[in-house]
Amino acid sequence: MAFDQVKPLKGYELVMEQLKNRILSGEFAPGTKLPSVVDLASSFGVGRSTIREALSALKAMGLVEIRQGGGTTVCTELPKEPGQSDGADLFASAQSIRELLEVRKILETGCASLAARNRTEADLSSIEEELQLMETYVHDEAKGEEADVRFHLKLAGATHNSLLISMMESMSERLHDSMKESRRLWFYGERAEAHRLLREHSDIFEAIREKDESRAFEAMMTHLGKVEGVLHKAIAETGLGDR
Repeated sequence: MAFDQVKPLKGYELVMEQLKNRILSGEFAPGTKLPSVVDLASSFGVGRSTIREALSALKAMGLVEIRQGGGTTVCTELPKEPGQSDGADLFASAQSIRELLEVRKILETGCASLAARNRTEADLSSIEEELQLMETYVHDEAKGEEADVRFHLKLAGATHNSLLISMMESMSERLHDSMKESRRLWFYGERAEAHRLLREHSDIFEAIREKDESRAFEAMMTHLGKVEGVLHKAIAETGLGDR
């Protein structure tokens, strides 16, 4: 399989674009397993880290699935064309999960702080319900992910700011991808310390319960900062699909 070779200094964008075009053209059909990181690096004439970044970007776009020990596969259902996803396409050009985490830092720290100010008792009960589900399903990845996503969306709802809620909802598809991928990377990078992840969500909840805006902001920033750290470590050391 021939690829146009690129120089490492040009970055992962060129690699990403070639793979993206082949996926969208149907050359790599849905469900197709891509070559290994080693083989792609050899074909493109770049380092493995460049390939990892390119695959991470494709994952963020919803084009591929990356499984530790299972390689990289083209998603069976590709994203909708721009303009058909009620605003989710705003994130279709995201370069990587890193960019999504940067957006989450800006958006969700603000949501946490405002939720601490505006939350109602009903909001607390609703958010706590998801926290309890995360604890119940602490070792069930799929159900734990669902509760995690709902936790963050309900937290946004507790701001009672229609624009923030609308932004979270319109970007939910990509934010969901980020949350789910972050959880997988966390459990791999931190040797499955699920209870530690739960504690961080509990810290956010408690700050909101106490109406402590500053503490809620910091708890969310700390949580997302640690997730980002796990992501960097996973890319650098485990390869996100390096085979």
